[in-house]
Amino acid sequence: MTPRVFGRFWNRALPLLLITLGSASGNSLAAPPDGTTILRIHGSNTVGAKLAPMLVAGLFEAKGLQSVRIAPAGKENEQRVNALDERGKTIQALVAAHGTGTGFAGLKDGTADLAAASRPIKQSEAQSLSALGDLRSAESEQVIAIDGLAVIVHPDNPVQSLSVEQVARLFSGEIVNWRELGGANAAVELHARDDQSGTYDTFKELVLGSQGKTLATNATRYESNDALSLAVSRRSGAIGFVGLASVGKSKALAITDGDSQPMPPTTALVATEDYPLSRRLFLYADPQKQSKWTREFLTFVHSPAGQAIVEKSGYVAQAIAPIRLPAQAAMPAAYQQLAREAQRLTVNFRFAEGSAQLDNKAQRDVQRLIDYLNSHDKQMNAAVLVGFGDARNDPARTALLSKLRAMAVRRELARGGILVKEINGLGDQLPVASNSEAGRIKNRRVEVWVY
Repeated sequence: MTPRVFGRFWNRALPLLLITLGSASGNSLAAPPDGTTILRIHGSNTVGAKLAPMLVAGLFEAKGLQSVRIAPAGKENEQRVNALDERGKTIQALVAAHGTGTGFAGLKDGTADLAAASRPIKQSEAQSLSALGDLRSAESEQVIAIDGLAVIVHPDNPVQSLSVEQVARLFSGEIVNWRELGGANAAVELHARDDQSGTYDTFKELVLGSQGKTLATNATRYESNDALSLAVSRRSGAIGFVGLASVGKSKALAITDGDSQPMPPTTALVATEDYPLSRRLFLYADPQKQSKWTREFLTFVHSPAGQAIVEKSGYVAQAIAPIRLPAQAAMPAAYQQLAREAQRLTVNFRFAEGSAQLDNKAQRDVQRLIDYLNSHDKQMNAAVLVGFGDARNDPARTALLSKLRAMAVRRELARGGILVKEINGLGDQLPVASNSEAGRIKNRRVEVWVY
């Protein structure tokens, strides 16, 4: 498919994804009957509007399918992906994304093979799907990209940054005029995603819930990120929130949380998940019963080719790159030295509360890091691991856990032939988020630096 043809459909909303993959030259998978749907993905608008169809098209092309195209399916937020195999048979994909919750419903009633989600599965959803197995296992939960939840305003709005508390007060209706925040004398106009949206669930958890607020009833609600962003870009007093790929012509604000510095939703800060409103994008599969096509698709998503498509779609790929951080007086001495002499990598390893066990994303990131260090000839005494914890009543235990987490990463790297230069545990120093439940998750991390 040419970029021109493909590009006409990238910006369409595509959330519930029913994908049909066929055989092609060199494809070991059996050819399905003409037009049969053999892989079905339901769920998130954030995942489905751009990213998921691009990944499907990428897999189609990798399989050698011809005439790949995306056409309207006759319903809002639903598209059909079509291609031809080597014998001229139609391979089709129906993409219809109506919110994260619909993905888990599809897994439960058997109409979906994969659920696309812009937030982690809820406890209630995992319990409802317990007959399938553990939906939080590494076999089921697949982090496919990182997204930043951007708080957006009209491009002429003079306000440059807000705290999470201020954002919550705006969206709860407590702040009604921009002059209260140093802006123009203009009424605040609220724009929000609808209740089916994983984007709204994430905003509710990270912003409203963390501050004990609820969304004002006068907010205009949207099923689509892009429609919301377009409306904000045209309204001088408007404020909204969207996925990183949907900022469009609006202006994204820098965000602070707790003692963190103002952070814009840049690629580097989102990749490390330091940006306060960063989030993971997921696919969830039946942990016990996955078709060959489901496994093939997930393998492609995690491959370099798949992650290159993630980057092209406007989200942040799980690729590793070095970045320079300026040394600051508030940093611990050892950390200042790293900032002066080394580069930080755009990967963080995160952990459950009170644990030094790597989460599902971290387990896959270990291999990505091993591959990066090998390809850059940094296998021996070049990497430094710095562990952090969340603020608790027992600073000594927090410091110990932060070092144990760095040691856990070192152990996994050693299994891959990597000898780490040094490990440090800095406890609850240098928080990137508040001490709320969601913030503590971000603060429990291991950073990677290389000389």
